[in-house]
Amino acid sequence: MILPCLWRACPIPAPMAQDWAFIELPISGMFNTMATTLEDALRARTRPAAEELAVKDEKGRIRCLACAHRCLIAEGHAGICKVRFVQDGVLRVPWGYAAGVQVDPIEKKPFFHAFPGTDALSFGMLGCDFHCSYCQNWISSQTLRDAAAGTLPRDVSPETLVDLAVRRGATTVSSTYNEPLITSEWAVDILKLAKDRGIPGSYVSNGHATPEVLDFIRPYVDLFKVDLKSWSEKHYRDLGGNLQAVLDTIKRLVDQGFWVEVVTLVVPTFNDSDEELSSIAEFLAGVSKDIPWHLTAFHRDYKMTGPPNTPVHTLLHGVEIGRSKGLRFVYAGNRPGQLSSYENTYCPECGALLIERYGFLVQQNRLTDEGKCPECACSIPGRWR
Repeated sequence: MILPCLWRACPIPAPMAQDWAFIELPISGMFNTMATTLEDALRARTRPAAEELAVKDEKGRIRCLACAHRCLIAEGHAGICKVRFVQDGVLRVPWGYAAGVQVDPIEKKPFFHAFPGTDALSFGMLGCDFHCSYCQNWISSQTLRDAAAGTLPRDVSPETLVDLAVRRGATTVSSTYNEPLITSEWAVDILKLAKDRGIPGSYVSNGHATPEVLDFIRPYVDLFKVDLKSWSEKHYRDLGGNLQAVLDTIKRLVDQGFWVEVVTLVVPTFNDSDEELSSIAEFLAGVSKDIPWHLTAFHRDYKMTGPPNTPVHTLLHGVEIGRSKGLRFVYAGNRPGQLSSYENTYCPECGALLIERYGFLVQQNRLTDEGKCPECACSIPGRWR
């Protein structure tokens, strides 16, 4: 499928197109590519920000609290994310569309300790508060920042998305693909309805949050995956964020009762040193030894084409580092069939195999209905029902 790049009114080459499927969504609500720009189209698909996420100062500027940048935005300007902007004295935020919708295995998020073997209805919008040079979803995340990025928004209601989740038997609804924190008003409107129908919500995020936005989403989000990209403040600045803000978020998420899993994309020459991986593992273990830590393989993408793809032995070595620092659940990913038993979940007490995986496929799940080891009755942390 070729997706129009409305920023320049030209087609995106097919190899760059996302593989998302708009499952069962009507094709109405698209806009004429010759009549408007992508920026115009996105600005038309907005609503006022939640009161909790916008504070006006004495000069009429608005402080956005959706992410840790805490942008102070003047009239007619947008925040760092490019999609939250002030118009007529009001902070306007994305609402009423999706740029990608599909049903994914929940293991793809990845959540390994939440409803194994089930599906998540996944939706995403456009924009991000980071500009990672290796982003695999850059066509959506770098919209309005990179002239080559652009994906058709499609009008859809929260009710339609939740109805779709129910019809497809999804056990969770996930805000993902782009950065969900900057579109939290939209996500909450969807996840409220999902919760009313017994479906938990999840965020797949860079974790660059504020206490205010976590309080705002907490009643409707149960699962939260954080990308902890590096232990280097300089690297975080290069990516467009702040390391300490992400570390503070992880602590708050655990304290607030979210189910938290953390992913580190291991990039050779960027964050794969023993010192850096050890520091990340020590931090996570200090927060909770029960946080699952996923070490995943990098492949060349977007603007980062210099480092080699991550070798398997680097991932396996990282797993051993995580275990040596006291983490009870450390996984390696993105290399199905090459990672020995490092995709599986084992009982931390007796060592029994609990969940066997091949990539995103659960081959067997031996946990009891109560989430316990069938051999020694050890309770395994997670969300199992």
